[in-house]
Amino acid sequence: MEYAILGKSDLKISRIGFGCMSLNSSAEESISVIHAAMDQGINYFDTADLYDKGMNEELLGRALLNKRQQTVLATKVGNQWRQDGSGWDWNPSKEYIVEAVEKSLSRLKTDYIDLYQLHGGTIEDNIDETIEAFELLVQQGKIRYYGISSIRPNVIREYVSKSNIVSVMMQYSLLDRRPEESVMELLAENQIGILARGSVAQGLLTGKTPKAYLGHSEEEVDTIAKAVKFVGGERRSPAQTALYYVLQNTAVSAAVLGIRTMEQLNDASHVFEADSLSKAEINFLKEAVEQNFYEQHR
Repeated sequence: MEYAILGKSDLKISRIGFGCMSLNSSAEESISVIHAAMDQGINYFDTADLYDKGMNEELLGRALLNKRQQTVLATKVGNQWRQDGSGWDWNPSKEYIVEAVEKSLSRLKTDYIDLYQLHGGTIEDNIDETIEAFELLVQQGKIRYYGISSIRPNVIREYVSKSNIVSVMMQYSLLDRRPEESVMELLAENQIGILARGSVAQGLLTGKTPKAYLGHSEEEVDTIAKAVKFVGGERRSPAQTALYYVLQNTAVSAAVLGIRTMEQLNDASHVFEADSLSKAEINFLKEAVEQNFYEQHR
């Protein structure tokens, strides 16, 4: 496993992160996968209060009991479940964030969260108030650092200029190169680490039947998937090639993968056993399909 310092924090995280959203309802099986991930060097675990109405946090808390000091624990806030359970509403208010962190701490069975992330955000939010909430929680020692999860350049720019975020979680893959236009350079210049999600594009880069994806036609998706397989050859699996493309970008601290089974864990944890990509291979992959760009929230 390889490790990186997340942005300007002192958090040393595995460059393959464990995304907990995909964990199934079998607690025993999920806890076994989490423990196996730790044995294979993964120390970054990412959840959210939204997932499974908080049960995902509870499951992770159980799994990490007595192992807390060995892990970097991240969760998210901002989506408030309705009382009747029919859905959730966006709520980035200071009052809600300060209240929600207490529930997350309880479910996670810990007295601090390493990375607390705003789970979304719009340019219409009272961003100053949201930042106030995170800064208060840092001062109180309830969280060590904070970041945002966003694919909106206009929102990201606001937090870069106004706050002390150490990370931005965003979708990034060979089929979603939108961050390459300007966001990645901005974050790198400000020592803010990227936590990449969706790095195998729903499996479209690793063998799933091609379909249209983020403005790419089915034919274009098939073309890039074949390019990934060609570049990997006998030396790398398609997943290794797709992940290396994401991780070779110095702005990216880690790729956070949705892991549910031992098979998925083994695929993820063995990424670094293969050769990294050469500049020629990276350029070949870039040229295999036209780059896409953000069309909204620019």
